[in-house]
Amino acid sequence: MSFHTAPPSIPAAQTAPPFALLSVIFLLTLLEFLQSGMIAFAASPIMGEIGASPEEFSLTTVAYAAVAISTISKQRWLVERLGWRNFVLASLGVFILGSAICATSGSYPAFMTGRVIMGLGGAAFMTTGRVLVNLIPPSPQRFTGIKYFATGLAAGIAFAPGLASLSVAHDDWHGIFVLLMLLAAAAAVFATLSLPTELVPEDLRSQSHPVLFMSLASGSFLILYAIQRSQYDFFTDATMLLTIIGCGALAMFYFFRAIRGHERPLLGLQSLKHPRYIVGVALFMLCYVLLGANNYILPVMFQRGLGVPWEIAGKVQTLGLSSGLVAWLVMMWALPKWPGPKKFLVAGFVSLAIFGIQLSRLTSDVHIWTDILPALAFNGIFLMFVMATTAMHTFRDVQHHDAVLSHAQQLKNMLAQFGTAFGVASSTLMLQWRSTEHYTALAIRFENGNPIYTQMLHALSQALTINGAGANADSLALAQLAQMVTQQATLMACLDYFTVVAVAGVLCALAMSVQRLMK
Repeated sequence: MSFHTAPPSIPAAQTAPPFALLSVIFLLTLLEFLQSGMIAFAASPIMGEIGASPEEFSLTTVAYAAVAISTISKQRWLVERLGWRNFVLASLGVFILGSAICATSGSYPAFMTGRVIMGLGGAAFMTTGRVLVNLIPPSPQRFTGIKYFATGLAAGIAFAPGLASLSVAHDDWHGIFVLLMLLAAAAAVFATLSLPTELVPEDLRSQSHPVLFMSLASGSFLILYAIQRSQYDFFTDATMLLTIIGCGALAMFYFFRAIRGHERPLLGLQSLKHPRYIVGVALFMLCYVLLGANNYILPVMFQRGLGVPWEIAGKVQTLGLSSGLVAWLVMMWALPKWPGPKKFLVAGFVSLAIFGIQLSRLTSDVHIWTDILPALAFNGIFLMFVMATTAMHTFRDVQHHDAVLSHAQQLKNMLAQFGTAFGVASSTLMLQWRSTEHYTALAIRFENGNPIYTQMLHALSQALTINGAGANADSLALAQLAQMVTQQATLMACLDYFTVVAVAGVLCALAMSVQRLMK
C-alpha cells in the first residue's frame, strides 16, 4: 500500500520550534477539551435557557459526535487539498460560526444547529494538534511540541468545570461560547503566522467515495443514537436499540471493509496493525469512557446528591483536576531519567482506584474541601499519567510516516467519540438503576408506624410552622422529607458507581504491572 508525502516540515536547520506553531498546538488541544467539558458541566442550565428536555439536549451531543466522526475521517483528505494553514483556518472559522450561533441561540433548534456547525469545524482539533507536532523535524525539539499538546489537554480538562460554573453563577451561559470564540480567534492568528500552505500533488492524494462516506456517517449516527436512547429505553425497549446498533454496525463494517484494499484509502488501516497501537487505543478508549462517565456523575453527585451550588462545584472540580498539570510537570522531570511507561500507567490506575475508594466512602456529612477535593486530585493524576503516557507510546510504531500517523490519530479520535458516549450512557443507566433500588429501600422505612419517620415529620412540620407555613406545614414537611429521601438515594447510587471505578482501577493497575508490551 502506498502513502502520499506530507506537506513540508519546518526547516531542519531551525534549532527550536517557533512559538506560533507551539501556540497553535496548545490552543487546538485546549479548545477540544474545554468545549466538551464546559458544555457537559453546564448542561442543565443551558437546557433551561433554551427550553430543551434532557432527551433533546442529549440528541445535540449525538449530532455533534456523529458529525465529529465524519469530519475526523476526512481530516487528512482535506489537508491534502487545502494545505495545513487553510485547513486550520477554515476549521477555526466554522467553529467560531457555530459558537456564535450557540451564544445567541434562545431555542433548541438554534442551539442544535450551532452545535452541529461547531462539530464540523472543531471535531478534528485534537487530531490536528497532535499531527502538527510532526511539522517539527525529528529531534529532541519535537518533545517540546508534545509538551504543549499535553499541557493543552490537561488545562482543558481542569479548567472546563470552573469556567463553566463562573458563567452559570453569573447568569450568563453564553459566556462559555464567547470564550471559545476568543480562543479560536487567537489560534487563527498563530496559525496564519506559522503553518505551511503547500498542497499534496493530485496523484498522491487519498480518495473518498461519497457512498462509503455516507455509510460511515449514517452508521456512526445510528450507533451513537442507540447509545443515547439507551438512557431512556434500555429497560423498556432493548430490542429496538439492539436493532439500531446492528444496522449501524453493518454500515460501518461495509465502510471499513471497502477501504481495506484501496490503493490510497481515506484511512490506511493496513498500516495500523501493531500490537502497541491496538493496546494503546484500547487504553485511550477506557480513559474516554471514564472521562465521559465522570463528567456526568460528578455534577450529579455535587448538585443532586449533596446540594452543592454550581459555582462551588465548579471550583472544586477545577482545583482537583488541576493536579493533572502538576502530574504532567512531574512526568516532564522524570521522563528523561526514567522513560519507561509502565510505572506511570500503574501509578495512574492506582490513582484511579484511590479516587474511587475515597468517593465510595462519602457520607451526607461530607466536607467538600477535605473529603472530595483530594479524591478529585487523584482523578486528575490518573488522567494525565495514563493519557499522556499512552499518547507518547501508542504511536511509536506508526510515526515513521506523517500520513500513517495522521490515520492512526484519526481512527483513535473517531473511536473516542464512541467511548465518551458509552461512558455517559452507562453511568446514566447505573445511576437510574441504583438510585431506584436505594429509593425503594429507603421509602419502605418511611411509614406511619416507624418512630423515626414520625419524629422527623413532626420536627419538620414544627419548623415550617414557626417559619410561617401555617396550615400547609404538614404537606410541606412530607414533600421535604420525600426530597431528602430522593437526595439520599441519588448520593448512594453515586457511591455505588465510584465503587465500580475503584474496582476498575485496581484491576487495571494489576494488568499494567504484568503486561510486557509497554514497559
